[in-house]
Amino acid sequence: MTAGVSRVADTIAVAAWRETAPRLLRTTPGTEDYAEYVESGGYQPLDDADRLLEEIDRSGVLGRGGAAFPLALKLRTVRDAGRRKGPTVVLANGEEGEPASMKDRWLLRNRPHLVLDGLRLAAKIVEAERAYVYVSDPVAAEAVDTAVKAGDFDIPITVVTVDGGYVAGEETAAVQAVNGGPAKPTDKPPRPFEQGVGGHPTLVSNVETLANLPLVLRHGADAYRSVGTSASPGTFLATFTGAGRPPVLYELPYGVAFADLLAQHGVSRDELVGVLMGGYFAGLLNSSVLDTTLDHETIRGLGSGLGCGAVALITDDCPVAVAAAVLAYFDRENANQCGSCFNGTAAMSAVTTALRDGKATPEDLVRLERWSVVLRGRGACATLDAATNVAATLLQQFPQLVARHVDGDCDACRTDAYGALRPYEVEALS
Repeated sequence: MTAGVSRVADTIAVAAWRETAPRLLRTTPGTEDYAEYVESGGYQPLDDADRLLEEIDRSGVLGRGGAAFPLALKLRTVRDAGRRKGPTVVLANGEEGEPASMKDRWLLRNRPHLVLDGLRLAAKIVEAERAYVYVSDPVAAEAVDTAVKAGDFDIPITVVTVDGGYVAGEETAAVQAVNGGPAKPTDKPPRPFEQGVGGHPTLVSNVETLANLPLVLRHGADAYRSVGTSASPGTFLATFTGAGRPPVLYELPYGVAFADLLAQHGVSRDELVGVLMGGYFAGLLNSSVLDTTLDHETIRGLGSGLGCGAVALITDDCPVAVAAAVLAYFDRENANQCGSCFNGTAAMSAVTTALRDGKATPEDLVRLERWSVVLRGRGACATLDAATNVAATLLQQFPQLVARHVDGDCDACRTDAYGALRPYEVEALS
């Protein structure tokens, strides 16, 4: 049985997992202040930044923003670039543009000192002279600003607030926004570790990723790896939405059985049709997900990805209609900068919408399959890749359902087609 379920801001339930003590979540409602955080062991002195980097490497901390990139490698790359090219910058990315995720907002609103502690440790490792916290949620911005003023930091920390959007959290969009431009992706190269904020080598790291650093400093690599799997060590925050239930933010050890979590969430195996995995980016999985575990290596083996840890449960909604809604979202939310993305998302959205409505032809499906392959990697950011993932996984995971839609034979879509503007969105906390 899951322990420690509580309500936060009357909207969001948070839950630790069974006997696994929470590392990132806390079940006490409200924002943790400076005194509470210090009393719990926060802001420990750092005597040897190189030693901490070695511990992070041994810990195997992976990025929590979506790509699961090894954090130690990222830190070392920025540090080395700074030693060659001049001062470095660190940027905590909390612009949670993924509508189906709420983990970053929760951390910034409820545990801002944990994030800032991780930020100052990263700054020490890469020898940074400035730090930024990048957000779109005004309540999170206020919580972080209050925490910055309460703390005692060796470098200046600036909170930058932008309008939210799917592309605004992409790392080059974050850099451009901090530099005073629009929060839209830029061409690569250069990447931020080469030339970022103010032209300096910049570490852009998700806030949940940074929140793991104080744990490594205090407890070491062996303790960090005591839960999770060998390739996906530690715990992660997972946003569960859908199935007609309120969203829940879980802290889970990597490797937990999906079926066990589903049961704890109160959804039976027979109800589940499929999932939207990793937020919108990784696309759809059918009910075979019931026999898998939640870790990067296993989910990749299914041709999907754990991404930011957002999992939308599809029960009463038709997966074709869900795919159509997600692709319509990408059509609206693309940055309008790349022709391949602007035209590609619109084309894939049009076909899946027609498929939902029973108006698509077999030729449409041939085009959709081709676009899902040839459009990959063509955009300045990952939006077009996300759209191709949704299209490809719909065709691969639900071929019989797709065929029925070509014949106009879907009772769910015929009577009340799912058409959310932001599928499985977790609304901003009040």
